[in-house]
Amino acid sequence: MLVTFKQQPERNYTHRCTRDVFREVAYAIEDHAAGGTTLEQIVDAIDAPYTQVNVALAFMKERGCVEIRHRRTFPASDIVYEDAMIEFMHLADH
Repeated sequence: MLVTFKQQPERNYTHRCTRDVFREVAYAIEDHAAGGTTLEQIVDAIDAPYTQVNVALAFMKERGCVEIRHRRTFPASDIVYEDAMIEFMHLADH
């Protein structure tokens, strides 16, 4: 996730997410599939930085692995972990 400053482009930076955090986020979403989950619940469950969890969620949403309903994140399929890891590995290959 790129953060930009129009007036000071030298301050631009990118939020990143480690593979381990990404995996844990995917597992957490799978574990809470029935009722959905929130950013805060995932952060608490896996004890990871908000920014990394947010990057993982944004990427999964962009790739169609999750959907947002009533401010809760739900898996878009019955195999959200596998879907998320396929997308992650595809990105890593490029």
